[in-house]
Amino acid sequence: MSNSGEGDSSRTATGQKRIYPSALELGPRKKPTTQDPLVHHGRHFGRAVHAFCNVPTLLTNGIVLLSEGGSDTLESLTVDERKEFAAFRELLRAVPGLESRLLASSKEEVVEIGELVSSICSQIQKGINGARADNTKGMKGAIIDWITPKGQSLSPHIPRNVKSGRGFNHERTGALLCPAGLDWTNIQTRTKLMNGEIQVPGDQWPVFLYADYSHDPEDPWNGLLRSGLLVSAYKHIFTSPCSVDQEPKATRSGNARIHGMRCVTKASIAYVAMQTRFSLTSAQVFSRTDLITDSERFYSSIMELLDDPDESDEVDQLITWWNSRQIFPLYTTTERLPSKNSALARICQKRAAYKELHDTHRDS
Repeated sequence: MSNSGEGDSSRTATGQKRIYPSALELGPRKKPTTQDPLVHHGRHFGRAVHAFCNVPTLLTNGIVLLSEGGSDTLESLTVDERKEFAAFRELLRAVPGLESRLLASSKEEVVEIGELVSSICSQIQKGINGARADNTKGMKGAIIDWITPKGQSLSPHIPRNVKSGRGFNHERTGALLCPAGLDWTNIQTRTKLMNGEIQVPGDQWPVFLYADYSHDPEDPWNGLLRSGLLVSAYKHIFTSPCSVDQEPKATRSGNARIHGMRCVTKASIAYVAMQTRFSLTSAQVFSRTDLITDSERFYSSIMELLDDPDESDEVDQLITWWNSRQIFPLYTTTERLPSKNSALARICQKRAAYKELHDTHRDS
């Protein structure tokens, strides 16, 4: 790998020259590090593409599909296989030259390519795990600030670095984690949640996912994934911690800018929801197999909804809400034209008129 100290340090794991950012664009202010670029890409992949994928299986299955025709065979794939292949394509984009190198390999290179794939998987997974751990640690204290009413304090107090008093053990975190459809103010319900008589599976979504923490059983899409708590968490992870309460002014660029992210992804919303939920619980260690927090099932259930073709209209509205009103206010899916009567618009008009006149004279 590139940090092994062997060979040309300007080349990636695929043997291709690294593509450096354009000098004509204002790049991130983050100082260069010696971190392997695959780890760097893995961090973003886990946050914005898929948080729990099996990277070796993803690469192996994707390579087989590519060798059989790739996109030409998509019609014969199941829905889950198409989702997997889409994630694989996103992973290939993170490693320039990898696709061509894999497909052009001769039989003599099979062993070498196998070792290469194994090394790539290891670094990508390292990035995924590292990003998740960093975000879990960073939100552990920050979320206490977000759930504390301005000018007030929580009673009892919740230490920023202690999780044992959270979850259903505390009035504030318990109310936020209470499953939509249950009434936290009901003493019996609250008691059963606290003592574990009511087990909450990952697909039983908490009320904090909803705007104003209010769930409408007659219209379950109303306000879903639009809460202020989620917006704060998204900004904390993707733009910068200081952007939660104000415009970004951090001395280091946020993750979205570092990775060229200009709009939210469905997976990034699910990832932020998962991190927020874990931060509110009393669980000490993040584990995908923990049946108490059930984080993987929680994440997957949100992804299933957002990827459901039958819900595309609501999902499109949700993505637009996140982009245009919350995280990327300059986001647009339409072409930007010069403002009417601006100097730029006038120059464009003059140029168009000149070209039309020049073409007329040339044809005559």
